[in-house]
Amino acid sequence: MNIVVLAGGLSMERDVSLSSGTLVCRALRARGHRAILVDMFLGLESYTGSLDDVFDAPDGLCVDCSVARTEPDLAAVRASRKDKSASLFGKDVLAVCQRADVVFLALHGTCGEDGRVQAAFDLLGIPYTGSGCLGSAIAMDKDLTKRLVADQVVTPSWRVVTYAEDEVDALAEATRLPCVVKPIASGSSIGVSIAHDLDTLKTALRTCLAYGSRVVLEQYVKGREIQVAILAGKALPSIEIVPKEGFYDYANKYQAGAAEEFCPAPIPAAWEENLREATEKVFHTIGLSVYARADFIVTEDGTPYFLEINTLPGMTPTSLVPQEAAAVGLSYEDLCEKIVEESLKARKKS
Repeated sequence: MNIVVLAGGLSMERDVSLSSGTLVCRALRARGHRAILVDMFLGLESYTGSLDDVFDAPDGLCVDCSVARTEPDLAAVRASRKDKSASLFGKDVLAVCQRADVVFLALHGTCGEDGRVQAAFDLLGIPYTGSGCLGSAIAMDKDLTKRLVADQVVTPSWRVVTYAEDEVDALAEATRLPCVVKPIASGSSIGVSIAHDLDTLKTALRTCLAYGSRVVLEQYVKGREIQVAILAGKALPSIEIVPKEGFYDYANKYQAGAAEEFCPAPIPAAWEENLREATEKVFHTIGLSVYARADFIVTEDGTPYFLEINTLPGMTPTSLVPQEAAAVGLSYEDLCEKIVEESLKARKKS
């Protein structure tokens, strides 16, 4: 098949996306597909050939991309594009996607994981991988997700606040500690802080303003961090993450050796079953399809507290979904192929 692996874009998870996309593209090419990597925001500005020949481009236009410890400078990315239009689609992106048999969405964050790209592709008749536009949009919004599943699974108590810089002190004074401070629509733990004291909370609230004025204040639950991927509607074996320092933040997620991961998670069978059931409930309640990854904190008594679900989970060298797939005998190439197959089935049903 002719496959566009769409990555990059203009979100704070840009580098993660490019790393995922490069691996996916090379895996699909190894399976014999004519796959190419396309940066959603920069497009084909550096490609000098004809669009008729683009699927035969050397190494599928792949780039070597690693994930730095800090988020990318999006202002610099925007300034680097020759096309200064307001469109988030770069040069020839839609044209080349319309020539593909399917677009593998390796996008992460608000530029690609929030349903807008999916909706555009639906209108244009472009098949793509993963969940549809509505489920993607809901899952990206931590408040909406919790509202929908709160009667289905256990989730930490939370509230959404909208505030400005001059309201930080009063908001902090009125917030129960300890708590987790999260941007309402971001991934990869970007902007997330755990506050155990008032000063840390004020700093966290100010930090979060860089990602928008709507913020989730969530009850802090102490326990083991366990995540569960779901593929074709069925949960895969769980994986436990143990950061060597701090919590599982952006740096610990994507730096090799920053965290230990155990798959299957060393937990009792009853815990595993509860996690499986909770993951599948969330997945189906929100109306997701193909694959996703749910995040939990599991307390000492085995209660799984659902945190959020990611509709386009990472596929980088340190990502968790490939490790869970490997636990049931699926290689990285197998996983990519399975995602394509299941996604084409899902698009026919929609």
